[in-house]
Amino acid sequence: MPDPVAGPLSDVARAERRKRRTWAMPGSSHDRIIAVARLTLPASVLILVLALGFAPLTSGRDISFVLSKDRVAVAKERMRVSQARYRGEDDKGQPFSLTATSAVQQTSADPVVKLDTLAANIALQGGPATLTAPKGTYNMNNQKVGLDGPVAFRSADGYQLDTHDVDLDMQTRKLASRNPVTGKMPLGNFSADRMDADLDGKVVVLNGHARLHITQQKATSPK
Repeated sequence: MPDPVAGPLSDVARAERRKRRTWAMPGSSHDRIIAVARLTLPASVLILVLALGFAPLTSGRDISFVLSKDRVAVAKERMRVSQARYRGEDDKGQPFSLTATSAVQQTSADPVVKLDTLAANIALQGGPATLTAPKGTYNMNNQKVGLDGPVAFRSADGYQLDTHDVDLDMQTRKLASRNPVTGKMPLGNFSADRMDADLDGKVVVLNGHARLHITQQKATSPK
């Protein structure tokens, strides 16, 4: 005789199996839940990570750290300027200006500015004049200019002086060589251990082994 309970249990099992198959079919509620979970779970994890990362910044507590000086890049130059221009007046109130393609000041405590391709424009009694040099320095405290390399002086009335490696005092308009010097002026070519020149008065003084080769045509005044 068959078990009287077997029939009803088999029907219940078959119904449960049909229910599970229907629930797992594509497009069912289970399928929709899995699709939504694939989007919401990663987004939830990302939000949690961001919240933990920004929590120290929003907690209101102070954050301290130690900065290693060995690993910090230190700027070698305090200031670099392209197409620089400096203006001032001499002790007689005559204006002057100093221009350069670039100017570099190493530190705030150092008043000396390094200049490239510089030109000094100064006002003299006979009119304006210019001094040019490939390199030089400008001391902003005492207004002295160091001219390095070939130096060319040109005045409005035609006076010329070519030399090298000299210092110019913008206050007094006086020029002084740092080393033995050679050059030329309207009178002729010269050489000496030292040269001092008054640009305003057009007076050049040569000291030590002074030599002057006078150009006769330039030394003779036209009749």
